[in-house]
Amino acid sequence: MAQKFVDVCIRGAGIVGRALALMLARERLRVALVVPPAGAAVARTDVRAYALNAASARLLQELRVWPDEQQATAVRHMEVFGDGDSSVRFAADAHDLEALAWIVDVPALEQRLAQAVSYQPMIEVVSAPVPAPLTAICEGRASSTRQELGVEFDVQPYGQTALATRLLCERPHEQVARQWFSALGILAFLPLGGAQGQEVAVVWSAPPALAAQWQQAEAADFVEMLQSLSHNALGALQLQGARMIWPLQQAMAQRWCGVWRSEAAEGARGDSWVLLGDAAHNVHPLAGQGLNLGLADVATLAQLLAGRDDWRSTGDLKLLRRYERTRKAAMLPLGLAMDGIQQLFARPEGRVQMLRNWGMNQFERSSLLKRLAMRHAMGL
Repeated sequence: MAQKFVDVCIRGAGIVGRALALMLARERLRVALVVPPAGAAVARTDVRAYALNAASARLLQELRVWPDEQQATAVRHMEVFGDGDSSVRFAADAHDLEALAWIVDVPALEQRLAQAVSYQPMIEVVSAPVPAPLTAICEGRASSTRQELGVEFDVQPYGQTALATRLLCERPHEQVARQWFSALGILAFLPLGGAQGQEVAVVWSAPPALAAQWQQAEAADFVEMLQSLSHNALGALQLQGARMIWPLQQAMAQRWCGVWRSEAAEGARGDSWVLLGDAAHNVHPLAGQGLNLGLADVATLAQLLAGRDDWRSTGDLKLLRRYERTRKAAMLPLGLAMDGIQQLFARPEGRVQMLRNWGMNQFERSSLLKRLAMRHAMGL
């Protein structure tokens, strides 16, 4: 295919890039997926897990890449604890829902996507970009192609670092996702291993120096700290994986689509380009919406390209600008809410602490607000 006409060239073979390739191939578009040759990096166990909402689950199920129940654990309850006497609780049963979200093991999902791509004849895996009317850029937050294009990436650092790992717990998680806000950051325990599982994925958003300190700390000391921050909710804890860290930020690309300016530059060039996923936007992980937003980008772009008039190219800027407007409008309220919550809990003043805990308790008492927030987070 690389020597024939290609409708879309996709740069970036992570979850968003592979999902886009499969969505477009399902619409009978010819896709080149750029997967650079494997380097000499040392392999390590990936401890990440994603919280996927109903819309993302439906998309991945339609692509037949949804992991089994041991690798995609349904969240039946969610508990959020403030840094005072406040708390908010959600329950799937109260709203006749199958689940509030699913906690999906990243390596398992990536493996399913890679297998599906290998069986799809409309997708060719290539080692370098090839000419196409449209190049979709799904390279993540540090996208080299976005930088090459000169697209401004407006970044707001949070002064926090995420520390992720896995734990084995003394007590079953009972399909409950738990989150604690404290002066030491935001700690989340996300259930893994199915309905009866005792493993959790950990994401601790903490000040950078603190995260670096606990990444290098003795395992016993680290586990003791997590047990204290989680108020012994799941009993004794055992470290089950490596500790990964990365800086947190909110970011948005100023432009999400355009045309290539230099045809003489090195590498294959298409007529138009478009950004998806973390290459276009980053949000704080406290609500677990990062990959959900990226998969919503995939669904929107694929729908626009599949429904275009026959005479329109896949690189038609009118379609790409419609995609940009649609996704930016959908992201705005979520981005503002996540940024506001993070900034509110980052303030140590006593009056601010009282205000935020009062607000959480008022939110807990409002069934309407809880329903609206939950349905928005689920992509419904």
